[in-house]
Amino acid sequence: MVCPYSLSLPGGVQGQVLALARALRRLGHTIQVLGPCDGPPPEPGITALGNSVPTAANGSVAPIAPDPSCALRTIAALRAEQFDVVHLHEPLAPGPTITSLVLGSSPIVGTFHAAGVSAAYRVLRPLTYWLAHRINVRCAVSEDARSLAAAALGGDYVMVNNGIDGEVFAKADPWPTESPTVLFVSRHESRKGLDVLLGAVARLPGHLRVWVASDGPETARLQAATAGDSRVEWLGRIGDDEKARRLRGADVLCAPSLHGESFGMVLLEGMAAQTPVVASDIPGYRRVAGDGEDAAALLVPPGDAAALAAALQRVLHDSSTVASLVTAGEARALEFSMDHVAERYVELYGRARAAH
Repeated sequence: MVCPYSLSLPGGVQGQVLALARALRRLGHTIQVLGPCDGPPPEPGITALGNSVPTAANGSVAPIAPDPSCALRTIAALRAEQFDVVHLHEPLAPGPTITSLVLGSSPIVGTFHAAGVSAAYRVLRPLTYWLAHRINVRCAVSEDARSLAAAALGGDYVMVNNGIDGEVFAKADPWPTESPTVLFVSRHESRKGLDVLLGAVARLPGHLRVWVASDGPETARLQAATAGDSRVEWLGRIGDDEKARRLRGADVLCAPSLHGESFGMVLLEGMAAQTPVVASDIPGYRRVAGDGEDAAALLVPPGDAAALAAALQRVLHDSSTVASLVTAGEARALEFSMDHVAERYVELYGRARAAH
């Protein structure tokens, strides 16, 4: 498997790549993950391709490695191993996935994760269209991701939703708390809506505690804006073990993103940890949470701090709402088991080999 984003930095695609690799190994397959690493590889079975460069993309910052040295390491790994199948995540992202697409000789499966808009698809369309046709089986993690890729590249896409290793979160030792606690765990950039959550906190009781994990370009500004509020605790980047424990310990997980989320992985992590979820009502999150009486999360209009505060207040004070969300969330997380996702990809690897 090839990941264009730094595997030593937190991110949705990186997390999916590493978790899928572990699940495939449990099924008896030999998996090597190729990708940039800013520091030592986070776990065994990774071929580090060099450092990444932060690059603006889709309202976010992607840690990619488009440099010649990364390309040469990618080529060397592909030639040395002669893989039966090469699985590219975000196949057209600059760096090792495009290198693998242009110069690889093995059957190729490509998974498209991004949603929203892509200037690169539009500007480089003749090239991206040609590259996409080198993929034997194309997959998309959501309807939004499929729509973006199909509109720009044409072709057919197999829907394979992201997965989750639910036991990691369900069995984590809860992080201790002393008062009702809200957890935010996403990069600090405008589309993630952290400023909306902090606006909602101003409307909530004084004994509330807010854990803000990760960092990003908005961190300094938002820290300055909340400098006098002792309820907000800035955790910085946290490891996977601590994230699982914080999710288990928090009273509610808040995901107030404004747009650009093709799939709500963080919602599923909260659900697997048996923690109620309050999130923005955007397409990627709605598809994970569902709607109606059996919804696995409380969804509110994106960018509405007052509605977000009301939803958080409801979860923190209504035990029946909590029980309903936890029950629905556990069931929803089971539907997205990473082991099921791995079994599906094994079928698609066979299809790619046949097509190749």
